Amino acid sequence: MRVSRRMSHRSSWVRRAVLAIAMAMLAPLGLAAVHAAPTANAAFNPSGFDFWANDANGVPLKSRIFRAADGNTARVVYALDGLRARTDLNGWEIETDIANALTRANINVVMPVGGECSFYSDWEAPSEFGFGSSSGSSQKFPYRMETFITRDLPNALAARLGFSQTRNGIFGLSMGGSAALTLAAYHPNQFSYAGSFSGYLNISAPGMKEAMRLAFLDQNGYNIDAMWGPPWDPNWLRNDPFVFAPRLRDEGIRLYIASGSGIPGMHDQPRSFVDLYNTGNAMGLEAIALANTRAFQVRLASLGYNNVTYDYPPVGTHSWPWWADNVYRMLPDLSAHIG
Repeated sequence: MRVSRRMSHRSSWVRRAVLAIAMAMLAPLGLAAVHAAPTANAAFNPSGFDFWANDANGVPLKSRIFRAADGNTARVVYALDGLRARTDLNGWEIETDIANALTRANINVVMPVGGECSFYSDWEAPSEFGFGSSSGSSQKFPYRMETFITRDLPNALAARLGFSQTRNGIFGLSMGGSAALTLAAYHPNQFSYAGSFSGYLNISAPGMKEAMRLAFLDQNGYNIDAMWGPPWDPNWLRNDPFVFAPRLRDEGIRLYIASGSGIPGMHDQPRSFVDLYNTGNAMGLEAIALANTRAFQVRLASLGYNNVTYDYPPVGTHSWPWWADNVYRMLPDLSAHIG
């Protein structure tokens, strides 16, 4: 009985640990973002406008466009959201003021709206089961986000606004950070620059697939098998930055790779129990992102790839003010490598 209790306790601890990782993946774009918003009026930027384009399913999708201060159409960057991407506004607009900084640097900003849990991928099938949520967990059509961002949306932007479809930049946080590298690796004719902030760049690492599955289920019941198939499907490897890193090297994509330490700093000042809980989740999540990012750095070094800037501040959790700081530090490098 003593052995059985020990084994049962260990099994229970493992389950709790995996669930904690999964919950941490959700926290920054939901609960943890509550205390991270820098200002209450950051949720809508009147300098932007709605831009609609149909995806490969014929479904109209919204993006938010912010025009470069000098009116050019050659310098374009795409800003990708995280796991809990909303359908009204992109998280970068809701939680930060980066659009104003980028447009002042004469960069046009494209913020795709929506794509909750999508990893900005073309899914293999619709997610056909859910918890009755109206947010899309029981889908009529599979996501076609990769095709949308690399074909449908840039074609529409070129036709209606004259935006360049070459030497664009792309960056994102968490889910969007991983996706930014994927889209740049497979579409180098469009993207010359990619930035990842707190991204999951080694998703084949032990425990990552299981954590992602639980996170998707918790986020309105998405079936992750609909995305890249079951865990043994080659599509998982196709979308793992650690695996496809040689493509980034061979295509000469300029990279900006960042992750915080998980140690709270000036942006982390919990004032309530909920804030404290969110900060704890953001700390744990950033520690996982840091481990993924450091592994990816070693991978690039083993490939002899040095066309990259690494940004590892000594403090920083998985929350919006830290990601905004990443953009401000990245901006001169981004500006020099697009357009």
